[in-house]
Amino acid sequence: MAPTDPVSSQPALSVTAAGGGTTAGRRADRSESLGEALLGKILDSAHELPPHLIGPLVADVVERLGGRRPQVLLQDYGQMLLVPLPGEGLTGGEPQVIDDSEAGRCFLDAALVEAPQEDGVRVHLPLLDGGDQVGVMAVTLDSVDDDDRRLLCRISGLVADLLVTKHGYSDLFFDVRRGEAMSVAAEIQWSVLPPLAMIMPRVAVAGILEPAYDVAGDSFDYALNDGVLHVAMIDAMGHGLDAATMATVAIGSYRHARRAGVGLSEIYAFMDRAVARQFGPEHFVTAQMTQLDTTTGRMQWVNAGHPPPLLVRDHRVAQRLVSPTTLPVGLGGAEPRVSELGLVPGDRVLCFTDGVVEEHESGGAEFGEDQLIDCVNRLERTGRGIRAVTRSLSHTLKRARGGQTSDDATLLMVEWRG
Repeated sequence: MAPTDPVSSQPALSVTAAGGGTTAGRRADRSESLGEALLGKILDSAHELPPHLIGPLVADVVERLGGRRPQVLLQDYGQMLLVPLPGEGLTGGEPQVIDDSEAGRCFLDAALVEAPQEDGVRVHLPLLDGGDQVGVMAVTLDSVDDDDRRLLCRISGLVADLLVTKHGYSDLFFDVRRGEAMSVAAEIQWSVLPPLAMIMPRVAVAGILEPAYDVAGDSFDYALNDGVLHVAMIDAMGHGLDAATMATVAIGSYRHARRAGVGLSEIYAFMDRAVARQFGPEHFVTAQMTQLDTTTGRMQWVNAGHPPPLLVRDHRVAQRLVSPTTLPVGLGGAEPRVSELGLVPGDRVLCFTDGVVEEHESGGAEFGEDQLIDCVNRLERTGRGIRAVTRSLSHTLKRARGGQTSDDATLLMVEWRG
């Protein structure tokens, strides 16, 4: 039996001796390197760190690395700007436009971006948590080598985790991200949403809601359980607080049924009963519930009065996924038929609410599904990731409507990566 470490009760390390043999029991060098010290500074402080002290912690770690002018930039709710997080030691400044800045390029591509400056190199690093894009961390160094890049990427990963875990304890990050007054209905909807994006090796999800500061009845939810991606998109009737309340009940009942492990038809039935009992027979929620096997690409879904999704294959819309539909949730519809489709690697499925296509363009005519398809095809040709495409699509549609919307307009895209 291998000897054990008296502290950890684990087998002691064997290291290769100078002559090529191994010497059991000889300890490897466990002294703290600079990199470990920097990462340890964050980890050791994380547990009891108040949210408002994240900035000073980042500034201290960056200074130890030889960096200066550190910034933590958070995405605003409208996904238009990157807003500096305030904090002692952090650099402030004006919000940066995502579509017109080095930080924005880092954000959209989720990749390190270096910008030479007179006093060194400005390094921008994506703040990624589970594939969701929290924002960007930026720092200036005299010069940058691979060791700097490796350390900075790992530091930014820990900072992203800190921002996500501390978010629930403070209004600080909400206040930074809020670019304008938010309605009570929108506050409710944002509080129940999952992260807007999830990027995993086999599957990716990205969503966006408009109007971000006044959304009410639209919502979506997803979960990745044992290799199966579960997705729901809903649109509650009406506007304002009543619609937000109904959407919250619909999403809550969806999660409850999903976690009980029942099938898609049973999920619909449970949601239908929950909405009907709470709001009565004249209220309803259109819905679409989907399950995707991330190993095989087999997708199943049920439709309850919702617009059919679009299948994007080879960077263009290949077909509308028209399927049998039952009545919206809350109206006591018949058991929905489960539709099925086999995806191929790289396929994307775009789900949307009716506000996307029924809104009138600036000047008159309804926007329509044909124009939506044209916009998807143009953006898909850019070859950008799912998160950037979904965001750009929403903003393109909003511009076509003159920057206004009289109804919620929500997009959710799923990519099977194979």
